[in-house]
Amino acid sequence: MLAALADTLVIFIAASLTRPMQPTLDAFTARTGVVVQRESGASLEHVRKITELHRIPDLLLLADADVFPRLLQPTYTTWFAEFARNRMVVAYTPKSKHASEINSSNWYEILGQKDVEVGRTDPDVAPVGYRTLLMLELAERHYRKPGLAKSLEQNAPKRNMRSNAAELAALLAAGEMDYIYDYQSVAESNGFRYVQLPAEIDLGDANRAGAYQGVSANVRGSSPGTTMTVRGEPILYGMSIPTAAPHAAAARRFIEFLLTSDVLRQLRAAHVDMLDHPIVVGAGAPPELTRGARH
Repeated sequence: MLAALADTLVIFIAASLTRPMQPTLDAFTARTGVVVQRESGASLEHVRKITELHRIPDLLLLADADVFPRLLQPTYTTWFAEFARNRMVVAYTPKSKHASEINSSNWYEILGQKDVEVGRTDPDVAPVGYRTLLMLELAERHYRKPGLAKSLEQNAPKRNMRSNAAELAALLAAGEMDYIYDYQSVAESNGFRYVQLPAEIDLGDANRAGAYQGVSANVRGSSPGTTMTVRGEPILYGMSIPTAAPHAAAARRFIEFLLTSDVLRQLRAAHVDMLDHPIVVGAGAPPELTRGARH
């Protein structure tokens, strides 16, 4: 029984990473014999499994690195590492209404029309959900159109809201939505068309961090009945091994595998914008991570 436990790796993984990361998980199992138990979902749902249900995984791969200092440190982990980038886009398909008309200049006019179905993710459970709200606020400022953010939010009503990026993408693929606000990596990995948004609003430019911080959104807090404010910042994914991880050694082996040049190349080919070197924040990160990391 102990040997079986040692050969297990429980990963809580952001939904937007699940599809492109699956071949890497399979390759790790084939190489090491470690059985990977993957739970895919919205990053804040994963956090609440830990903080409210007291379920501790071996490894966390979340869509917002800032979740770690905001909600998990120091009680559940002492460090995290930023490891990938992303940016917001408007995704659509050839079947979407006005698909032949939309472009990077008129997208907000098209998505504001009443004859289109627009989807987004729930900001209370998924970082892509609150990043959508932040992007819309930045768009209002960039285009100098007061009220734009609220009107676009209202034209993506709650009935069109899903809990994570992958579920939202499924709606678009099925033709139930005309447009969705999602990550570029999700649009690319699903073969969707997408509108490349200006760098001033897509939360994808590290050099615009100061400008992004000028907008904020309120979402559900770390416990029921509370709220927290999230500010705009460049999109960065984060990873960590919880302090009480049952199979920490297996998690360290996976991190070492994840950061090999072949795997980095494969993930980039699968539309995950991996950093050349992870950026470690905090104390206690394993040597498998820190050897190739920036601090």
